[in-house]
Amino acid sequence: MGDKTHTHPGAAGRATAADRPTSVRNVVLVGHSGSGKTTLVEALALTAGAVNRAGRVEDGGTVSDYDEMEHRQQRSVQLSLVPVEWDGIKVNLLDTPGYADFVGELRAGLRAADAALFVVSAAQEADAVADATRAVWEECAAVGMPRAVVVTHLDTARTSFGEMARICGRIFGHDDPDAVLPLHLPVQGPRGPDGHAPLTGLAGLLTQRVYDYSSGQRQEKPPAGDQQEPLREARDRLIEGIIAGSEDETLMDRYLSGDEIGVATLFADLERAVARGSFHPVLPAAPAAEGARQGVGTVEILDLITRGFPSPGERPLPAVTTPGGDPRPAPVRDPAAPLVAEVVKTASDPYAGRVSLVRVFSGTLRPDDTVHVCGHGLAGLGGGDRPCHEADVRVGALCELFGSRQRPLDHCVCGDLVCVSKLGGAETGDTLSGAGDPLLMEPWAMPDPLLPLAVRAHSKVDEDKLSQGLGRLVAEDPTMRLEQNQDTRQVVLWCMGEAHADVALQRLRSRYGVQVDTEPHRVPLRETFASRSAGRGRHVKQSGGHGQYAICEIEVEPLPPGTGIEFVDKVAGGSVPRQFIASVEKGVRAQAARGVAAGHPLVDVRVSLLDGKSHSVDSSDAAFQTAGALALREAAAGTRVQLLEPVAKVGVLVPDDYVGPVMSDLAGRRGRVVGTEQSSGERTLVRAEVPEAEIGRYTVDLRALTRGTGRFDRAYARHEPMPAQLADRIREARENATNMS
Repeated sequence: MGDKTHTHPGAAGRATAADRPTSVRNVVLVGHSGSGKTTLVEALALTAGAVNRAGRVEDGGTVSDYDEMEHRQQRSVQLSLVPVEWDGIKVNLLDTPGYADFVGELRAGLRAADAALFVVSAAQEADAVADATRAVWEECAAVGMPRAVVVTHLDTARTSFGEMARICGRIFGHDDPDAVLPLHLPVQGPRGPDGHAPLTGLAGLLTQRVYDYSSGQRQEKPPAGDQQEPLREARDRLIEGIIAGSEDETLMDRYLSGDEIGVATLFADLERAVARGSFHPVLPAAPAAEGARQGVGTVEILDLITRGFPSPGERPLPAVTTPGGDPRPAPVRDPAAPLVAEVVKTASDPYAGRVSLVRVFSGTLRPDDTVHVCGHGLAGLGGGDRPCHEADVRVGALCELFGSRQRPLDHCVCGDLVCVSKLGGAETGDTLSGAGDPLLMEPWAMPDPLLPLAVRAHSKVDEDKLSQGLGRLVAEDPTMRLEQNQDTRQVVLWCMGEAHADVALQRLRSRYGVQVDTEPHRVPLRETFASRSAGRGRHVKQSGGHGQYAICEIEVEPLPPGTGIEFVDKVAGGSVPRQFIASVEKGVRAQAARGVAAGHPLVDVRVSLLDGKSHSVDSSDAAFQTAGALALREAAAGTRVQLLEPVAKVGVLVPDDYVGPVMSDLAGRRGRVVGTEQSSGERTLVRAEVPEAEIGRYTVDLRALTRGTGRFDRAYARHEPMPAQLADRIREARENATNMS
């Protein structure tokens, strides 16, 4: 990060397999859609020599079109890995989607990385920066992950690096604004008639030198006269911020007494503060101009990554247990130690087939190794949704993927990332360990998918492939959840949002050749009796030979919600033989499961068997089952049957400014607000109870209502009576469907 001369590394600078954890840096790029993450990755790859200016991947004389990779990345909704090399350090750049629907890809990038670059656009409004990235920043802060900020789009009209740096200090450094400060200031050319001012260079605050990129190559020169005063003011604040967080307590005394602190000392303290996550530099950047070989600020960013961000060995490792849950010692960061690795992403690559992106935490992974794959589901999805699975599998080929290029590797040491083909049935989140010593890593938290997508096969051919296609989708993407609802007889794919659902449908078609139709998602309704009623079931048939004879009389009364169905034997005098009492109960319960009015299960009633008749020859178990069902249906015809709808407990976390609109919106969904709680960061948690039928699209609507700042969770509370007018519509729809059939 200091005063250093760099030259374009060319083909020799392409990423190579690292042999030591200290020679690896794993960096995730985080930012809102449109902030310029992918463009920055391309600029860093160009500067590091991974691609040439024509956009072609350097590969020892063999080149492949980079344009295709660029096009795919720009439209991608997946985590992308771009490995480059800088000053002998392998840098794994993890480019994450900026759309909220694909937060699972972001979480995978955070799991695989040891540091984060937050990319913000100078053209964004302050609220947009806060809304899109503050939660992720706080998540990184909670685990002490080192972070830096890169400001893009400075050539856009009416943008200001100084203003955006202040916004970042306020949003990201609200506890300590002096922990988020510029490390360089932008040098911009004159603004044109359209208001655009090109970024031509950077002014280093500690070195007090200007790095001019206007010629296409980075050149160093002294600052001009009009640059010196802004440099001095920003430099003083930066030095104070570095010294305030320094582990050397004598520096502040020396600084206050007027001693000149050496640049080397300041850089050393800065790098230590960045590595431990207590200081977060802000850097301006811009892609390379036409004909240039380096983007503005890319050298400084790569220097920050290699010299300021920690190596994998300096970061804490996730806890491990045996597959049975018994604790085990933490993995050792040693290439010679036993293997502990994790599948952070699973994807189907058009060139390499199914590929698993693996982070090796301990030991060394090699092709043809036999490893133990263990997965128990991811936090936030409920262990029951993803069954436990374990198996010994043989590792396929290891490679680096860059666009359409595959570079084979003969090993991957701890701390590095690698793409593995043909890794058995491994899913995202699975742990890889030695076959003789199976381990399971602490799972990483994933948000619950809250948008239901009900699907059905388009044809018989698609029906045969649907189950396998959906299973593979869920295995690849842990933010999808598959539900086969027995009540509504629907196959439901739970997604993060509309874009996520669209991608799921597209993948089913393109990857697995499955055509599906969507249908409205139905919530599981219930029925109950509104008042006491009685019914008589008579099943008497004689058609030659052995006949059927069973008569029973029942009384049905409603019970409190959540009681279920009670069956009571009140027969006196043996009018119904003892062996047929259970038959009547079985018939009643079977009819209750089918419903008595609108085809939904009957709940919360007590059914009392009062009397009946039997025949010594013609009575049977089947006859009394039929009579019990008939009696329940007759009892239902004699009273009003209420439809019950599921009600969810909902917690909505929003900035304070949106509490009013959110509460009004919940009221419009027939919701009842039961309380509010003040949360950190000027946010409020609104607790409410809302019918599930009203919140099927709430994840989409809440995002629109709160400009992407609101989050919510839901849990089943109970079933409650549905308003009469809504219940009547459902009954009418069922009757119409029955008549048409």
